[in-house]
Amino acid sequence: QVQLVESGGGLVQAGGSLRLSCAASGRTFSSYAMGWFRQAPGKEREFVGAISWSDAGTYYAESVKGRFTISRDNAKKTVYLQMNSLKPEDTAVYYCAGQWRGSMMGPYGRWGQGTQVTVSS
Repeated sequence: QVQLVESGGGLVQAGGSLRLSCAASGRTFSSYAMGWFRQAPGKEREFVGAISWSDAGTYYAESVKGRFTISRDNAKKTVYLQMNSLKPEDTAVYYCAGQWRGSMMGPYGRWGQGTQVTVSS
């Protein structure tokens, strides 16, 4: 099974950009559907978007559509979350998740430890 490690979080001003990375171990990364989730303080974890394992199709939550882009590099065993036009309400801990030959809509069985994104106004 893959292990997932996120990186790239930090503090950014509203309107700015960040790119998160999620590096995977293991030999079968290319067969994993990969998702991004986030959890803000006092709120439940929410789905941000996902990328399929079969055709690299993507799906996004309405709140981030047009601002966030998910991509994957199977050779590097890494999935990315490019976040543009960031808003203070995007502040959260961001998690990547994976599921072998899974659906983009989940469920996901493998999770990273999370990376903090803070957007200042």
